Amino acid sequence: HVQLVESGGGSVQVGGSLNLSCSASADALMYMAWFRQAPGQKREAVAAISTGGSSTMYVDSVKGRFTVSRESGKNTVHLQMNSLIPEDTGVYYCAAGIIIGRTNILLQNQYAYWGQGTQVTVS
Repeated sequence: HVQLVESGGGSVQVGGSLNLSCSASADALMYMAWFRQAPGQKREAVAAISTGGSSTMYVDSVKGRFTVSRESGKNTVHLQMNSLIPEDTGVYYCAAGIIIGRTNILLQNQYAYWGQGTQVTVS
C-alpha cells in the first residue's frame, strides 16, 4: 500500500510564498501531482510532474507563480508557490500514480494514491 505524506501548508499573506512537500512510499517511480479543493468547490488540478521530472503541467491559474519539482530518483515532490492570492486558499492534496502513454497528466482519475491534504490559507 502506497502512502503519501504532505507537509508545508500554513497561512500566508497575499503576495507571500509557501513550499509544499510530499513523499510517497512506493518503490517504483510514479507520476506525481498536486490538487486543491477550496471550500464548497470541486477538487481541481494544480500541477503534475513526470517520473523523471522532465515533463510538467500546470493549471492556467497558477502558471508563472507555482513551480513543481521532484528530487531525482525519488517519489518526493515539491510545490513552490509564489505570489499567492486568496483564490489559492484550499486543502492541497498530493497524488501519485502510474501513467502510461501520452495523456493529460492533470486528470484526477489517473492517480490511484492520495495524501491526506494540507491546508493553505491566503489572506
